[in-house]
Amino acid sequence: MRMRIVDAFTDRPFAGNPAGVLLFDTGAFPDDTRLQQIAAEVNHPETAFAHRLPDSGEADWALRWFTPVAEVDMCGHATLATAHVLHTTGAATGTVRFAARCGILTATAREDGSITLDFPTSRLTPVAVPDGVAAALGAEPTGVYDTSEHIGDLLVELPDEKSVRALAPDFRALGRHSRRGIIATARAEDPTRGYDYVSRCFFPNVGVDEDHVTGSAHTALAPFWSARLGRDELTGLQASRRGGLVRTTLRGERTLLTGNAVTTVEGDLLV
Repeated sequence: MRMRIVDAFTDRPFAGNPAGVLLFDTGAFPDDTRLQQIAAEVNHPETAFAHRLPDSGEADWALRWFTPVAEVDMCGHATLATAHVLHTTGAATGTVRFAARCGILTATAREDGSITLDFPTSRLTPVAVPDGVAAALGAEPTGVYDTSEHIGDLLVELPDEKSVRALAPDFRALGRHSRRGIIATARAEDPTRGYDYVSRCFFPNVGVDEDHVTGSAHTALAPFWSARLGRDELTGLQASRRGGLVRTTLRGERTLLTGNAVTTVEGDLLV
C-alpha cells in the first residue's frame, strides 16, 4: 500500500503542516487499533485514512484522521493533503466529497494548483477567562471564546502579534482548559505583509503540543476576525516554526479554507 507525506498549507517542501495520507483499496477501514498504530508510526500531527465509497452515495470517499495518540473529529490540513494526493495521482478531478465525523466536507482543486476546502463554521461563545489560562499561556488574554463541538478549543485573543509569537506555554497546564486545546490569535501588526491576523495552536490533549498549521482552527478564526475586520475574505498566518498561510472565506454556516500542498515522501507500507 502506498503511503505519502504531504506538506499542507504551503507551496514549498518542509514548511506548512505535514500529514501522512493512506488510501485503502478496500471498501472499509482496518480496525481502529491498526489505524492508530500506523498514525503513531508516521508520527506527524495527523495521518489521514480514506477509502472510496459507492458512486450512489452523498460522498466519494470516507475520511478519518488520527494524531499519534488519538482520533480527531475535524482536521483541515490532512484533508487538504488527501485531496492533493487524489488529484496528483489522478484518482479524482474537480470537487471531491468526503464523509467524515463532522459531516460532509468538499475539496475543490483550482487551476492555480490550490485547493479549497468547504468546512462547517465553528460557533463562538464569549466566556470569562478561566483561572490559570493566562499563567499556562504566559500572556494575559484580552478575550476568550469557546468553540463548537467539532473542534472543542478555546480561542484566546491576545493584545498584539508580538505576544502571539512570543508564547512559550506550559502544555500540561493548558490541557486542563479545553477538550482539544488552545487557539491564540491577534491582529496582524502590518497587514501589507500579506496576512490579516496571526495564530498559534496548542493541542496537548491529542498529543500535539504545537500544531504547525491548523485548518480546523480557521473555522473559528474566520468568523472571529471577519466580524472585527469587516471582510469575509481574509488570510491568516499560523506563526509556528514551520508556518503557513490559510486563505479563508466566510459563508455563514460554512467556511472555505484555501491553500496549497506539496508531496515530499512516497513509499510502501509493508504491514
